[in-house]
Amino acid sequence: MSPLRIAQVAPLFESVPPKLYGGTERVVSYLTEELVRQGHEVTLFASGDSITQAKLIAPCERALRLDDRVVDHMSRHILMLELLARRASAFDIVHSHIDYLPFPVYRRLSIPTVTTLHGRLDLPELADIFAEFSDAPVVSISMSQRQPLPQAHWVGNVDHGLPDDLYTFHPKAGEYLAFLGRISPEKRVDSAISLAIAENLPLKISAKIDQVDATYFETVIKPMLDHPLIEFLGEIGDSEKDGFLGNALALLFPIDWPEPFGLVMVEALACGTPILARCRGSVPEIMESGTTGFVYETEAEGQSALRNIRAIDRRACRKAFEQRFTARIMAQNYLEIYRALLESPPNA
Repeated sequence: MSPLRIAQVAPLFESVPPKLYGGTERVVSYLTEELVRQGHEVTLFASGDSITQAKLIAPCERALRLDDRVVDHMSRHILMLELLARRASAFDIVHSHIDYLPFPVYRRLSIPTVTTLHGRLDLPELADIFAEFSDAPVVSISMSQRQPLPQAHWVGNVDHGLPDDLYTFHPKAGEYLAFLGRISPEKRVDSAISLAIAENLPLKISAKIDQVDATYFETVIKPMLDHPLIEFLGEIGDSEKDGFLGNALALLFPIDWPEPFGLVMVEALACGTPILARCRGSVPEIMESGTTGFVYETEAEGQSALRNIRAIDRRACRKAFEQRFTARIMAQNYLEIYRALLESPPNA
């Protein structure tokens, strides 16, 4: 098949790939680089500090989270959409990752567009948006993510993928538990701490603290960090994740919200590290309880699962990653969606 001219439109809050935390921007990077590797002509709309083999068009110099000079973040996204619209004729298809923001613009383009929805969809205001823009093709990242908006124009469901050589397989289980992500009430790091202490296992926490969660961290989580089994590392980048996850006994993922995907679960599987996760959102779609870890509901069930975590075959975890969650598979799945949309009338 002939190469496609593809525009990838990324959020501007983080660079592509992000320097530290940033799930959506990381996925956009993996997808973009894999599409380039496969011979497609890709233009990436992202912050100017992004690193890519694609052609980069940047409406801002730096990731907005790291640039105190930019007060109005929305202004940079609006500028990006204008830069995209001016160049629309140069693309076969536009693939967006900035939620519903560009829908009014995309409706007026003469080429196909598709949007991957990366966030939670159970917010009440979204029903009106997707009722108005019922013609906007969208892709989910898990089937559970779709549940609040069955009326949306779903054209596919695509698992996130990682480069198959990004993380190395660690066949030997470590002696500590790992928590990787963000400090917030719905991520339940407090539950991870309680589980580790109950089972007398060390827990290493690598997590970002957003300003909105600063009070929660100071009042709820920080007092729990004094326990000798608990170690708080702060934010880490991609280069540190391999060792952090690969040398762990297990990843703790005790979420208490409808997680749309949970990229950290795939990162753990790529290292061969099993997962202990509360059954919310995408969790039962990403991992297989009893094979790549355990799904639990109550704290007692979580403690029981931790006692059996060494029985999980770390090779089975890596195999699950290789069979479902590589960047190559992700790109192939998106290319099927692109070509299907190209065979249909624009905005049909």
